[in-house]
Amino acid sequence: MNKENVIHKEYRELNDLKTALLISTYRSAAGKKECEEFLDELENLCTTFGLTVTQKVPCSIKKFDAATYLGKGKIQELTLLEGDVVIFDDEILPHQQRNLEELFKRPVIDRTELILEVFAKRAQTKEARLQIELAKVKYQFPRLKRLWTHLSRQSAGGGAYLKGEGEKQIEIDKRLLKVRVDRLEKELEEVRSHRDTQRRARVRSGIPTFAIIGYTNAGKSTLLNALTEAGVLAEDKLFATLDTTTRKYVLPNKQEVLLIDTVGFIRKIPHTLVAAFKSTLEEAIHTDILLHLVDVSHAAAESQAESTYEVLKELGVTHQPVITVLNKVDKCQNPLMIQKFRIKYPKTVAISATNRTGFEDLLDIMIKEISNLRKVVKLRIPQSHYDLVSLLMREGRVLTSDYEGNDVLLHVEIPRHLENKVLPFLMREDDAYGQSF
Repeated sequence: MNKENVIHKEYRELNDLKTALLISTYRSAAGKKECEEFLDELENLCTTFGLTVTQKVPCSIKKFDAATYLGKGKIQELTLLEGDVVIFDDEILPHQQRNLEELFKRPVIDRTELILEVFAKRAQTKEARLQIELAKVKYQFPRLKRLWTHLSRQSAGGGAYLKGEGEKQIEIDKRLLKVRVDRLEKELEEVRSHRDTQRRARVRSGIPTFAIIGYTNAGKSTLLNALTEAGVLAEDKLFATLDTTTRKYVLPNKQEVLLIDTVGFIRKIPHTLVAAFKSTLEEAIHTDILLHLVDVSHAAAESQAESTYEVLKELGVTHQPVITVLNKVDKCQNPLMIQKFRIKYPKTVAISATNRTGFEDLLDIMIKEISNLRKVVKLRIPQSHYDLVSLLMREGRVLTSDYEGNDVLLHVEIPRHLENKVLPFLMREDDAYGQSF
């Protein structure tokens, strides 16, 4: 059997499992509610992956066991519960994972590994698949001993990567993984280069861009579909969208904009995934305005919103204007929650993407935010510089236009990056031509 396939054997077998036992921990009575919320979210991840949850167990814990995470007594209780695989909501260390599997006599994984598997199942584009594979390989590195319970000696001539007799199988696997990491990073760099080219073309077009960001399952794809009929997969599952989708949309004032649907965020997002998906999430960095979608009907709406901001901060997104879009208001059972968001986030609008309500308010605030990015100027441009007039017509929004002799008179809203280009043609307040406007 190909050694690279052997490394993946256990991961492939996870697809054959049917049921899961979920375990999370809390340290105080106050932390139990959040613990239960995390278990509910973990159950949703299982459903997305295709696992049926047999039981969700919140465990009160005063001290973590260095060898087995939980105490031996608690583990003995848990071993009596059913589930083909045991999934911990908390991140467990490689040696704890090995010890727990010996005690449970079945596979044991954590939230990070489950998210990686969900992503692997749902990735569609080449970039997403490469990113997931890279994240999985990096996740496997410290867990090789778990995949190989033996350290059998290999004889020379076993393959291109063998140095000779005396080399342990785990050392061979480490080199195999290193080779794969190098290959994947090279392929990803090529994909990112293509994405950068697309991004530069977008910037040159001067069309304002909005990135739709937010917690997974907040309704980002539903909103994009409702506005643009994009036909993006919109399921009531976590991480239904892993690949960015860009669509053009025309606002009521005739302004063209680009709407970008992005991968959803999640609490306790693995750092390996933040790193692996950085190029995808960078779409949020290189846009003009962020539409932060929040499922206001969710009991954990506030902490989900905070998690999104934490990921943005980790990515270095701190300066873009943010419009907070409270989605699913038709399902919200707590009107005070909407008010709390309005107080905390000044630019807030409430909608239902499914029912297409509240869109007028949303579009109004989008228009206002674009105007803040732009400047209205009056220009007198000689027809010998008509290339500039054409540029302004493409990238700006002409409010009025007129001709006087060999000059073109424009009253136009322009993006900030064109300010220097039009400086020589600005009309003074006392210019006679200003009367035309």
